[in-house]
Amino acid sequence: MRTALVGHPMTHFDAPLLVGPAPQPGSMVEIVEPRGRNHLEVVWDDGIVLDTQLKSKSEWHVYRQGAPWRRSWDQLRASIQTEDFVAVCFAASHVETYRSPDVSRHPIGGRPGPDLADPHADLAQAVAALVGYPNAEARVRDALTDAHVMRGVGNVFRCEVLWGAALSPWAHVGDITHDDAVELVAVAERLVRANRSSVRPLPTDPARTPETGLAVYGRTGQGCFRCHDSVEAVPVGQRGRMLYWCPGCQTRLDRRPPAPRPMDPHPAAAKYLSELRRRPD
Repeated sequence: MRTALVGHPMTHFDAPLLVGPAPQPGSMVEIVEPRGRNHLEVVWDDGIVLDTQLKSKSEWHVYRQGAPWRRSWDQLRASIQTEDFVAVCFAASHVETYRSPDVSRHPIGGRPGPDLADPHADLAQAVAALVGYPNAEARVRDALTDAHVMRGVGNVFRCEVLWGAALSPWAHVGDITHDDAVELVAVAERLVRANRSSVRPLPTDPARTPETGLAVYGRTGQGCFRCHDSVEAVPVGQRGRMLYWCPGCQTRLDRRPPAPRPMDPHPAAAKYLSELRRRPD
């Protein structure tokens, strides 16, 4: 399921007995993981979690598009389709979706920010919320996905927005200027609105990226379209969502923690090694 779903835009979702909101076409599956003995969860980049409770005859199958199913259609409880694969859950006792709270992504309370998919969204409100973010030491990458700043930016778009602004994923909110905030919100608004009705992700920067596809998300080890350095990825946050960035050109306001220093050897070990080097062969 991870090979078939993770990092690929979803083209269709179906769950006849679903309890909760349905994930929308175009969203990305980020995590597929078991929970406990009889639950399997699928997490999308916008925070929606699908929880399927499996009993003795329940199964998840993965098929290539067009391949025949090994169980009947009337046992279907959930299906997730991409361009190449379909993952089908059969005979689950319960199928539910919910939005999982993440303290690191939503550290403040108050009113929700503007929905960037709305043509009448107040972008100035999002800029002001980003500039005046209560925790100046918070990472910009986390503030972008905080629903109290703006809505519509999931993990995929935050990676793309940071790349579009050539901003380091380790930049602190307190380090950005008002102009930086305006640029980040403008790039985010363009991406969210352009992809609102598109199943295949549209480019982050049409002048530099292909007509279809993303600049950094899901492109680990591939060349950056802007500087040709290799795209890297690292898990961040409570759920370990993968953060993609280009270390070659996303260097502005880099506040990455220093690499840990190697532990000094124990004094006794250092003395033993020094004496060992002085011994004749």
